[in-house]
Amino acid sequence: MSKSVPDLVMDKILDEIALSTLMTVTSDVTTPVDLLSGLAESVMTGVDFTQAVGDAGAGSRKVTMAAQPGIAVTVGGTPLHVVLSQAGVIKLVTTCTAPTLTVGSTVDFPAWKYEIGAPV
Repeated sequence: MSKSVPDLVMDKILDEIALSTLMTVTSDVTTPVDLLSGLAESVMTGVDFTQAVGDAGAGSRKVTMAAQPGIAVTVGGTPLHVVLSQAGVIKLVTTCTAPTLTVGSTVDFPAWKYEIGAPV
């Protein structure tokens, strides 16, 4: 018997992520549980998220976050995580690498994706 999860079910998870209104880069050494270590943040809207079939092909789904260029750095530090959130509720955390950020400079968030693979 094969395994499957309907796209509709996977899309519910991605829909929740796409409700995020803020993308924040943080200096948290461990997985962030709040946004207190934010270095720079960008306001997100529904047009910043695109859902589609995942790169793994049929049975996978992904949401892609649009690039956010020229975001002001408000606190200096080493970026370690990117956090998507809505009203302070964390929706997604991923790791990142970049040079140390300095106050008054800007940072470019490239487009990136979160993918749910086909069940195995």
